[in-house]
Amino acid sequence: MKKTLFGILAGALFACVAMADEVQLRADHPDEYVVVRGDTLWDIAGRFLEKPWFWPSIWKANPQISNPDLIYPGDRITLVYIDGQPYLMLNRGAGGTVKLSPEVRSSTLAEAIPAIPLEDINAFLSRSRVVEDGELESSAYVVAGSARHVIAGAGDELHARGTLPEGDVNFGVFRDGGLITDPVTKEVLGRFAREIGAARLLDVEGEISTFTVNRSREEIRGGDRLLPVVEQKITATFFPSAPTSTIAGEILAVENGVNQIGALDVVVINRGAREGLADGNVLAINKRGEEVRDPVTGKTLQMPDSRAGLLMVFRTFEKLSFAIVLETNQPLVVLDKIGNP
Repeated sequence: MKKTLFGILAGALFACVAMADEVQLRADHPDEYVVVRGDTLWDIAGRFLEKPWFWPSIWKANPQISNPDLIYPGDRITLVYIDGQPYLMLNRGAGGTVKLSPEVRSSTLAEAIPAIPLEDINAFLSRSRVVEDGELESSAYVVAGSARHVIAGAGDELHARGTLPEGDVNFGVFRDGGLITDPVTKEVLGRFAREIGAARLLDVEGEISTFTVNRSREEIRGGDRLLPVVEQKITATFFPSAPTSTIAGEILAVENGVNQIGALDVVVINRGAREGLADGNVLAINKRGEEVRDPVTGKTLQMPDSRAGLLMVFRTFEKLSFAIVLETNQPLVVLDKIGNP
């Protein structure tokens, strides 16, 4: 289910010094905007800024700013100039005027501008993962549900076969999403382990283990694999930024297995920490140009790529990253390109 676009880009509103070729005001920016219910922080940032993801350079230039306010319906955001530089100022009724800073609140309040709450993005941040080739195949696997049922859901018991790591009782249930190979270099980048549920160990008898299923996103089937839960620090604070290195890659997979990719879908891209990507990096999505037949010569021509949207990286691995599509002006597909914004 699609969620309301979350406030990961709140920092784009908090300070906007026009710095050289990075932070620029839109040519058609308003001088003032009143926040209304239904707005998103991304939409508001886009009203003022050409490239809102460059806000971290503003934060570095203003290290004394550290206490941001959340933005609420009814707030009036005004563009002002101080010493020749543009700033966004927040006017909140009797509360006076407060300069916005480039830090993002970790908490979410019902009264603030709509955001995807932490519990909704938790699955994207901490569950599906990239594993080394062979890791999934060597793990314990589901044999059957209770009473010989093949399928198990939340609240059911399931039986698994295989050796379990000693001391672990909480496991994720994963389905093999396939080996991911770079389409250009043919390098094996890892295996996509798609998380479909979670289970807790109840008992072990020989090579057969019994679990209770405490959560499932879909039906659990025989052959699904069990891996120990990996604790990951979850935060709702993302600092949108441009990558510090040159990035050129492709979308290789989509979290929910659909053919077409749209806004708020989670995708896997073939660039990771080794290429310099970090959580919060914003990348452009470019629709791969089609091949068409020249009507005169009959030869096949490659049409140029076209700008199609933006995504933000939220979890990096060594060779791959998970990202969420922030916006797109057309349906995307696997092998569409990503690059610096």
